[in-house]
Amino acid sequence: MDSIFLSFYPEETPLRALLWRHSVCVRDKALWLIRETGWRRYGLDPQRVGRAALLHDIGVSRCHAPGIHCMGSEPYLRHGLIGGELLRAYGSAHHLDLEEYARVCERHTGSGLTAGEIREQGLPLPPQDFLPETPLEKLICYADKFFSKSGDGGEKPWDAVLASFRRFSPSATERLLALHAIETR
Repeated sequence: MDSIFLSFYPEETPLRALLWRHSVCVRDKALWLIRETGWRRYGLDPQRVGRAALLHDIGVSRCHAPGIHCMGSEPYLRHGLIGGELLRAYGSAHHLDLEEYARVCERHTGSGLTAGEIREQGLPLPPQDFLPETPLEKLICYADKFFSKSGDGGEKPWDAVLASFRRFSPSATERLLALHAIETR
């Protein structure tokens, strides 16, 4: 999957360095979770987990977020949808089934988004559910919440992750708490 990542980010740029560092942190957290916590009960394949983590934010380059070196034109909230589209196109062109990873891209934003939330908040996404459904989708969604692409990139403590979600809807916080409950089982 390094080769897929590098095909989208072939040149050493600040964005590639930041995205790679972030994705490796998410990968390492996800791998730790499946070894050391209640996430192990799902029996997830470490290679698939690692691939999903390295590809989950592949669509950020097409988004506009100058603070993290993203100079595209799309709203940042669309990076998951864009990533899914990019992986499906790449998979089709290279005869690879990347659907599992495309779905991870689309479903990792926040604690997932419902069609109702998209409509109610006027978000720049199609009005459909983008909720993590499979254990892999849920794991990457959860592990990603501990790392920001801005700031020092270090791991945030659980209390800070939870506090950041409490600023959003109660349903988003409930979904995050359900993912956290898997870790503590």
